[in-house]
Amino acid sequence: MHNADETCGIAQAALVLGDWWNVLVLREVARGHVRFDALAAEIGLSRKVLTERLGRLVASGVLRRSLYQRRPVRYEYLLTDAGAALLPLLVAMQDWGDRWVLGDGSLTATAEADGAEHARVHALAGTRLPDGLELPGTQGADLSLVSPDAAATVLFTYPGTGIEWGPIPGAAGCTLENRLFRDAWPDFRRAGVDVRGLSTQLVHEQAEFARAEEIPYPLLSDAAHQLAAALRLPAFRGAGRLRHKRLILVVDAARTVRHTLFPVVDIPHAVTESLRLAKDCARTA
Repeated sequence: MHNADETCGIAQAALVLGDWWNVLVLREVARGHVRFDALAAEIGLSRKVLTERLGRLVASGVLRRSLYQRRPVRYEYLLTDAGAALLPLLVAMQDWGDRWVLGDGSLTATAEADGAEHARVHALAGTRLPDGLELPGTQGADLSLVSPDAAATVLFTYPGTGIEWGPIPGAAGCTLENRLFRDAWPDFRRAGVDVRGLSTQLVHEQAEFARAEEIPYPLLSDAAHQLAAALRLPAFRGAGRLRHKRLILVVDAARTVRHTLFPVVDIPHAVTESLRLAKDCARTA
């Protein structure tokens, strides 16, 4: 590397992330595939090359090894603080690829039915949410994505409230969506279903909105992009921040995604449909 690059953060980051396989390893660890065999299966990488890449990432300080079995010795590979700080970069790479490589370059908060984002979200059905993933919530503590007391949980992501979106298709309507879930909250609770809203806004921004609108369910902050990276959720850049595109997941008590609604174009219909699907999920729990 040229001497001038020693003081360049981009060049130093490229030393860690400039390898194709390193990026894919980090993508899979963020998705919850933290054991060697799972990583090899997801990426399709030889054991020799995977061992080498994992060693480099551990040496770079973005992964750490955690012993989970002594005989024979087996390790999990977990993100360090430095590794977790790379999640927004992974989401930004995905946003760029979705828009400029897999898409036509249009800035949008929705998706085409035949596009990569649509396929990726609908492929989440049958996927189990990563264990231990908790996010800061408006009710004062980090919360699990799935309520421990509910037969099913409806997770809905939205771009953000209190923002003038201008010409970005699909971005407007976040306040309406929250109000509709609020008004239907008694019906969800009678069915044994919980509701959780998620955006990349900061907790204090969400809390201010929740107080003003009397939102009875938790709003969770994915400002660090943990959920977006874990599920490879579609995002877009709007109002100076990476934002979730609007979608709805119906998740059972075992943390498995049972249904996906995406793109969400007709918001009132989507709220009603999520209640119907969640009721069915709760009845079969």
